[in-house]
Amino acid sequence: MEADMISMKGRSFLTLKDYSGQEILDLLQLSAGLKAKKQGKHYPERLQGKLLAGKNIVLIFDKSSTRTRCSFEVAAFDEGACVTFLTNSQMGKKESIEDTAKVLGSMYDGIQYRGFSPQVIRDIARYSNVPVWNGLTDDDHPTQVLADVLTAMEHTKKAPKDLKFAYIGDGRNNVSNALMIGAAKLGMEYRIAAPKELFPSQELLEELAPVAKESGAKLWATTDPLKAVQGVDVIYTDVWVSMGEEDQTASRISLLKDYQVTMDLLKASGNEQVLFEHCLPSFHDLNTSVAQQIHEQFGLTELEVTDEVFRSRHSVVFDEAENRMHTIKAVMVATLADLN
Repeated sequence: MEADMISMKGRSFLTLKDYSGQEILDLLQLSAGLKAKKQGKHYPERLQGKLLAGKNIVLIFDKSSTRTRCSFEVAAFDEGACVTFLTNSQMGKKESIEDTAKVLGSMYDGIQYRGFSPQVIRDIARYSNVPVWNGLTDDDHPTQVLADVLTAMEHTKKAPKDLKFAYIGDGRNNVSNALMIGAAKLGMEYRIAAPKELFPSQELLEELAPVAKESGAKLWATTDPLKAVQGVDVIYTDVWVSMGEEDQTASRISLLKDYQVTMDLLKASGNEQVLFEHCLPSFHDLNTSVAQQIHEQFGLTELEVTDEVFRSRHSVVFDEAENRMHTIKAVMVATLADLN
């Protein structure tokens, strides 16, 4: 019989810092069960029925999105919830965040926010009195990490504590921060290869040091990508220029041109089964208008990863994208439904 989960009902999901390693493992286990349910496979009896029936959820987007919006909507619909997609509210314009949060909290059972300032989502959680979920902020992306780890577990058949990740590129962006937090909680080894200017913040490293010591995690950064990838299970990268930082494109390309994920870098891992992960979207070819603009300005046809790697047998980026839906569903179900 499957062990009961630690109850998370009524809690917000703003950052993995707020969750214990066991709670994160429970979310991953729940994700796997909900994925099996959707695929018509054997799944735990407690997950039968529409687990979010009668629930109303609002999705607030101040940043554009493909995977996050679709994942929340499909996950909610699968489990019987109703969804409002909100992009043109008066929040922060004609109405304060506090007032908006109180209004939405009186109408909805849960709120997703995807935007810029982490203070905004903290204020929404403070004043709404319903679970609030982080779809991405400038400093964190916790739902992405659940998908990343679940994908690695599925393909390697390893427990999180046995996984080794190497992140190549901007080592202090929201995705890398979130991955490092998750690694610290789960006892993983997490390596960052980045120019020193883009190392993770000393403040975050110091905050996570006692967490990593307790879990047995290993967190370290280097300027040498070849050193970082030796013996890893997953090589991970993200775009070189995050949303809202487009004016820094030239400087980022200059800093990160030697941190492209190539087939030679994958081979340097020494692991013939090494996985390539990316949160997407990716600039691996010229099939987007932004990539065309970068090509015209800088002469580059690929940025953070080569097309060869992106389309190779090592790449699990689309499994990872699908797993956003299953893991986001787990977060909503865990914080809104009665499972035990």
